[in-house]
Amino acid sequence: MARSKSTNTAQPAAPSNQLQSKTLIFDNGAHTIKAGFSTPNPSPDDCQTIANCIARSQRDKVTYIGQDLDTCGDFGELQIRRPVEKGYIVNWEGEKAVWERTLHDKRSSLQCDPHETNLILTEASNAPRALQRNADEMVFEEFEFGCLWRVGASCLNAWAPSPFTKNSNDGCEVKTTPLECLLVVDAGHSHTMITPLYQGRPLHPACRRLEIGGKTLTNYLKDMLNRQYDMHREEWICQEIKEDACYVAPDSTTFASNLEKVWKGGQKDPREIDSSIVVDYVLPDYEQLKRGFARPHDPSKGAKLRRLGIGGQSEMVLPVGNERFTVPELLFTPSDVGMQQDGIAGTIMQSLHALPKGLWQPFLANVVVVGGTSKFPGFVERLEADLRSRIDEDYLVRVAKAADPLKNVWLGGARLAQNEDLLKSLVVTRAEYLEHGDLWTRRKFAGRLGR
Repeated sequence: MARSKSTNTAQPAAPSNQLQSKTLIFDNGAHTIKAGFSTPNPSPDDCQTIANCIARSQRDKVTYIGQDLDTCGDFGELQIRRPVEKGYIVNWEGEKAVWERTLHDKRSSLQCDPHETNLILTEASNAPRALQRNADEMVFEEFEFGCLWRVGASCLNAWAPSPFTKNSNDGCEVKTTPLECLLVVDAGHSHTMITPLYQGRPLHPACRRLEIGGKTLTNYLKDMLNRQYDMHREEWICQEIKEDACYVAPDSTTFASNLEKVWKGGQKDPREIDSSIVVDYVLPDYEQLKRGFARPHDPSKGAKLRRLGIGGQSEMVLPVGNERFTVPELLFTPSDVGMQQDGIAGTIMQSLHALPKGLWQPFLANVVVVGGTSKFPGFVERLEADLRSRIDEDYLVRVAKAADPLKNVWLGGARLAQNEDLLKSLVVTRAEYLEHGDLWTRRKFAGRLGR
């Protein structure tokens, strides 16, 4: 594999079993990378969220790589290429460009010397060996990091503060031991992963994956909005509409009731739309308004209508009705779009049935929800209600969302890194990799925590 353009000469490898001076945690998600250095008392504020993509604007013909997207002023008709597909890094040339911009750009606060840095890199569960080998080559041969621990993303949640404990991260001493039992629901961009963790270790026979994530929901919303406005090139705007306007119905009965309320009858049906559910989404024009926003629906105005806005500026208004709750509903009833899969609650039950019944209670009492797709209002309440309806009354069911669901994995890794003895036992040094090769590296990782 060719050397990184950002590396002039190869540096001598650090001695075996020697940790470097600082540790960088890379939660390498499909939509964003959550990255930052571990500190004595880490908090989500120490973590940066970086767009994991290469994007090109069709209007100003500018290409944005990773964190450069923060400087983009016009997201209309933005073409986006992502190095991660279905949770796995499949385009290392693209990922390398994003990493280089993050690690070597003088403007980046994460600029560092990889030779003097330990890297904790997350990956999707059950990653193919070829992709794991590519990751090791990129880390040790291209960027020449001093040490690496490649770990399943869900596992690091065991070191993050428990959402069931008050004031669990209020500045007191960081605990560097994992929570004993945790059932992690990681609703990400590519999929939703169910992972039971015992003392930070995944119980692999019970891990389950629901092939619905933020990307599926955005595409579904885009298809629905296309009925009233051409949105097929507006992935970014559709994602913002999803984030700003969508919510999860409390239960299937309320879902059906809301559908009735937003159904506009025909000539023989006098029903009118309940405007309390519909919102008007003001689309950005990228001149006066950089990001759209939702506001109460005005029934007198139609879709796509330009009218006078604040300051005498025209605006484009898009009514959003049943899309608000039918899009997130896919997470709970995938059969709505013909998918032959259970929803999240059903997938959790599949996971539990792969475990002895004696383990059900500690896991059901510690269901933790993370991931950007879990940020919909009503998500936790609906999941807990759906689980309770499937479980005997004798069981205690507790579902809670992490304080920062997007950065919880990163936070767990940053807290674990404070236990230097544990980290030293988990990492592979560059010297070990160069001496023994990728087969030995894979065998060492295979029996380690989080594999």
